[in-house]
Amino acid sequence: MPKHKVGIVGATGYTGSELVRLLLDHPGVSIEVITSESQAGKTFSEINPYFSSRFDMELEPLENLENYDLELVFLALPHGVSMDFIKDWDPEQYRVIDLSGDFRLNSAEAYKQWYKKEHSAPESIEDAVFGLPELFRDRVRNARLVANPGCYPTSAILALAPLLKHEVIEPHQIVVDSKSGVTGAGATASERTHFPEVFGNFSAYGLLNHRHTPEIQQSLASYTGHETEVLFTPHLLPIDRGILTTTYSTPNQDIDKDFLEEWYFSFYEKEYFIRVIDHPPQVKHVRGSNYCDIYVTYDDRTNRIVTVSTIDNLVKGAAGQAVQNMNLMFGFIERTGLEISPLSP
Repeated sequence: MPKHKVGIVGATGYTGSELVRLLLDHPGVSIEVITSESQAGKTFSEINPYFSSRFDMELEPLENLENYDLELVFLALPHGVSMDFIKDWDPEQYRVIDLSGDFRLNSAEAYKQWYKKEHSAPESIEDAVFGLPELFRDRVRNARLVANPGCYPTSAILALAPLLKHEVIEPHQIVVDSKSGVTGAGATASERTHFPEVFGNFSAYGLLNHRHTPEIQQSLASYTGHETEVLFTPHLLPIDRGILTTTYSTPNQDIDKDFLEEWYFSFYEKEYFIRVIDHPPQVKHVRGSNYCDIYVTYDDRTNRIVTVSTIDNLVKGAAGQAVQNMNLMFGFIERTGLEISPLSP
């Protein structure tokens, strides 16, 4: 059976290389082209030596994309660059999965407010589908443009969706506390992600105004039909990959721990990549995999529901989720190419 032809635009960053790792052994697709403006002419394995003899394809400039007959393109580009691609290329001949934040929010006005930049392709925003398969798979299947969710929002939305969908909690009293490894900041080092600053350190950032806040709120509202208000605080962990998110919410009815556990097990029982567990999860237990582990409990002393969720920010938080969306779009079994066991230690 012929394989579906795909391309990766911006293939040399962490997300792009993770896409290559996952797609290389996918039985239903063929990587036809990979692009990089800064590394064009070099082979992929020159930039990523761990792919030596596994994937030695040459990186090409973006302008060469038109030379290929592609069915789907992954945009592993920075925020603010993907929207220019959509505007300039107008890709009607292939479908697109965008891993940046450019099409996750529901309006150009919201984008400008949170990303501090005018949106260059506002007419495409309403065409984009938020690509969280467990909640929106029916929309993803026929989408032409999929906005792959952010890593922090994935961990928070999946943890909160069961509570909000069935009106178990107050929707305007939600606290989301997240910690991420440094790969979430991208491959280009900054002062904040420089090794001497990160090693042995632990810090909060983006307090009160992080751009993933509206993504969490809007996506939960779209799924549940209830407007939400979230206080979101991200933190930087001195590890390479992984996210641990703790949420705190207030129930609006009598609740107990056993009910919550049973409810979460029931809600996600058919979801292959969601593992509801009976103990607080650890980032190492999902490392390198597309799993999201979720634990829920209730504190009767403070009348708070607490969830703890973990994902690998480069897999379920980025490239793995993109492949999961691609599987839906091509009609594959959703877990195809993603049945990868976590790495531990």
